[in-house]
Amino acid sequence: MTAGARMHALVRRLHPICRSMTGDGVRRTLEIIGESIPLEVHEVPTGTPVLDWTIPQEWNIRDAYVKDRTGRRVVDFAATPLHVVGYSVPVHATLPFAELREHLHTLPGQPDLIPYRAGYYSGTWGFCLSDNTLKELQEDEEYEVRIDATLADGHLTYAEHVVPGRLADEVLIVCHTCHPALANETLAGIAVAVELAQALAGIPGGPRLTYRFLFAPGTIGSITWLARNRDRLGLVKHGLVLACAGDPGPLRYKRSRRGDAAVDRVAAYALREREHTVVDFTPYGYDERQFCSPGFNLPVGLLTRSPNEGYPEYHTSADDPELVTPDAMADTLAAVREIVEVLEGDRVYLNLQPYGEPQLGKRGLYTSPSLNRDNKQHQMAILWILNYSDGDHSLLDIAQRSEIPFAALVEAAEALTEAGLLIEQSPEGGERI
Repeated sequence: MTAGARMHALVRRLHPICRSMTGDGVRRTLEIIGESIPLEVHEVPTGTPVLDWTIPQEWNIRDAYVKDRTGRRVVDFAATPLHVVGYSVPVHATLPFAELREHLHTLPGQPDLIPYRAGYYSGTWGFCLSDNTLKELQEDEEYEVRIDATLADGHLTYAEHVVPGRLADEVLIVCHTCHPALANETLAGIAVAVELAQALAGIPGGPRLTYRFLFAPGTIGSITWLARNRDRLGLVKHGLVLACAGDPGPLRYKRSRRGDAAVDRVAAYALREREHTVVDFTPYGYDERQFCSPGFNLPVGLLTRSPNEGYPEYHTSADDPELVTPDAMADTLAAVREIVEVLEGDRVYLNLQPYGEPQLGKRGLYTSPSLNRDNKQHQMAILWILNYSDGDHSLLDIAQRSEIPFAALVEAAEALTEAGLLIEQSPEGGERI
């Protein structure tokens, strides 16, 4: 099975689960993810202060419906969890249509679709349905409504997976686990992250950097993680939030608040040969805005395909497994893997023979550039690295200036190091990764 097919199968499996900010749906989602990669699951009790927030009560739902006078469920939670407004308080009553109408949500401009709605802190209840279904309800009829849910003290649940590296410096990969039945917005990012984690674990000898994957509810989950990890945030050298990762749209990278962080430069470089856009940071979107809030200002960007609210299926029942494709998710994964490869390989070197060009032939590093294209590229990579390895330019700088593929520069740098012509700068000497 290809990586794209595996990711699509995971999206299909997770799609029916009713997820929210808290609750058993989040736990079940993490259990399934845990079948592929080991997770450390954290449970944070209701009432725990986290920065300016407090962990809310836990919400769980068993059933919900709107029945007409014949007993037919005209709105049925069993058909899709989108039918119930997230975090609705429990209710069981018979109401005239006029009173029920205040609790019904539709999309008149997309009459066949069911919207996604949540009322996390509102203390209200509601149902979502297509506008066409709403038009079938009778204004002179009473309807039985029931939301069999609980709001009680419990926990907020999130999980981490760590791929240890040779360095303690971390790359943070963040996915949301809170939205129900939204295949592209939520689940495609999870699937890409799982596949990436497995690929990193398969690197012989392990990666150079440490990779921390965070699977958490949006906003409150990331805020909770930040509150509980303030003393170690200095380890986070690069970060990506993954969302909207499986639709057919082009890739889009949103820079960190810093705008010139290493991950911003690396992402722009890695996407250069794909259809893509790069945009500046704004304090709206996904949880990059939590990591990039001014008190933390971490180097965390956002990678999507179509951005949030940038495709017609966003937050509707049309954001289903048919919207995401194995090829699109495979392309997103390939882009992330290229970002990782550059983060892993970027170094700052110092030329140990900087006065004139060192004699390469006696070190076995010179061959005629006219032999073949690959040989010429390798020879040019050696010359570029020798000329720009002054302790100030990284391999990424050289790749952008020379237009030589990054992997070829890494190979040339390794050869020069083995020949004693190059030394890697330590972080204290100005290494920029």
